[in-house]
Amino acid sequence: MSSHIVRAFDEDLQQLMRRVTDLGSMAERQIISAVDALIERGATLAQQVITGDQGIDRLQRDIEEMSVIIIARRQPFAVDLREIISALRVSNNLERIGNRAKSIGRRTIALHGRSLSQSNMRGIACMADLVLKQLKQVLESYTRRDAAGAVTVWLQDERVDAVNNALCAEILACMAQNPENVFACTHLLFCAKNLERIGDHATNIAEIVHYMVHGEPLRQNRPKADNIRLMPA
Repeated sequence: MSSHIVRAFDEDLQQLMRRVTDLGSMAERQIISAVDALIERGATLAQQVITGDQGIDRLQRDIEEMSVIIIARRQPFAVDLREIISALRVSNNLERIGNRAKSIGRRTIALHGRSLSQSNMRGIACMADLVLKQLKQVLESYTRRDAAGAVTVWLQDERVDAVNNALCAEILACMAQNPENVFACTHLLFCAKNLERIGDHATNIAEIVHYMVHGEPLRQNRPKADNIRLMPA
């Protein structure tokens, strides 16, 4: 981050970055709690995740308001303007990650008291580990202004898709084996999709970091492996 003649401008930008980092930490904790609640079928913890989403929404609105005030007061351009716009875009993705965690919490409550396949739950835990690693790494890249680190995260999205494909195929097989599994497995499919989308938001943030540092978007297409068929062709 460059140094400005007006010291207060530097302080504004640093405070904005800290708030985005705080929002990222909140989103990480929400994912961890949501997945823990799902694996243990803990309705109380799931409800805490749902309620906790309000805090993410409030902080995201604070970041929006602060960004608008900085733009109006400092009239930034070039790198400084990219810093502020990137903070807005990153916070948007983090707020949506919070929504995905909240959705998992709601489906966990719907699954309360039902038995689930241990193999399916191991798949959920594996996906959660992958996307949490993505999110942690990309937030570190944002804080350090590390475009190369962000690209490394961006390239990991294909692996998340591959794990999601395998997990969804396994869940669909459980549904086919026993119609009584359909209700629970349907909720698990949506939980897996929420985790996959969290990975997508992490890669969105990686693209934002690259733009923030270099002033241009990534030119290549994002690697994807989301070719699972949920219905016959």
